[in-house]
Amino acid sequence: MPGRALLFLLLCLPFQALQAVTFMAPVDAVQWDIEASPFVCRLSQSIPAFGDAVFEQEAGEGLQFLLQPAQTQQLSGRARLVAQAAPWSPGHAPRFIGEMDVSQGQIQVLGKQATQMLAALHEGLMPTFSADRWFGASEAVSVGIMSVNFHSAYQDYLGCLTGLLPVNYRQIARTAVLFPTAEHQLSDATRERLDLIAQYVLTDDTVQQIFVDGHTDNNGRRLLLRDLSKRRAEEVTRYLVSRGVSEDAIITRFHGDRYPVVANDTPENRTRNRRVTIRLEKD
Repeated sequence: MPGRALLFLLLCLPFQALQAVTFMAPVDAVQWDIEASPFVCRLSQSIPAFGDAVFEQEAGEGLQFLLQPAQTQQLSGRARLVAQAAPWSPGHAPRFIGEMDVSQGQIQVLGKQATQMLAALHEGLMPTFSADRWFGASEAVSVGIMSVNFHSAYQDYLGCLTGLLPVNYRQIARTAVLFPTAEHQLSDATRERLDLIAQYVLTDDTVQQIFVDGHTDNNGRRLLLRDLSKRRAEEVTRYLVSRGVSEDAIITRFHGDRYPVVANDTPENRTRNRRVTIRLEKD
């Protein structure tokens, strides 16, 4: 009975869905490429006559998958993603993973669904995208990612993940750390944040300068506030240097209450103004 039901469903499918234009790498030509650095890990497969399938994890970010056609006009609308049996290993029922929009000609898969794709490849299944419109026409298209040679490449990819930095440049290029009233000592949370900045700077040699700027709220005399902002900035600089950052790369400045980020009209706003900002600049 299940076999008859499946046959009935197949007969009900439009003819073009059964005759989709199909792209996948030949078994004897499947190659997984690894790009590994402390900043990003990529695991990719080239799909002949179509484009690339790329798993990517950037430092400080989650896993994402990108299906990137060489010609962005190839895909449009929505696509379905299933994990199905490889042609040489039939017998596994297709496993539905999800549906997603095609955006600017490519497909992005995030989080749990991207992880499910890796799991399917590890099981020897073939994550396959299908869409109803190829080059904007009514012809269906199917794109499969082969699991051949996946296991050894995946081990290299996992090795890359263990060496990723905990943050990326966007996450620490502009940082503000806050201080209690009249205080300049660093809190544990501030030290943890500065540790991340130092770790990044020591890894990325394109960071050329670090601007450390001290600020206060307006609660006190101007000269005292200026001195307090100086002590805050210098405390941050000293800590970064103690973590290995070159003092020559740091420009330390202090401004008192001259540059509030918000008006000093509530306790919450004053808290935001009692700060040191750390700004990284690349080449």
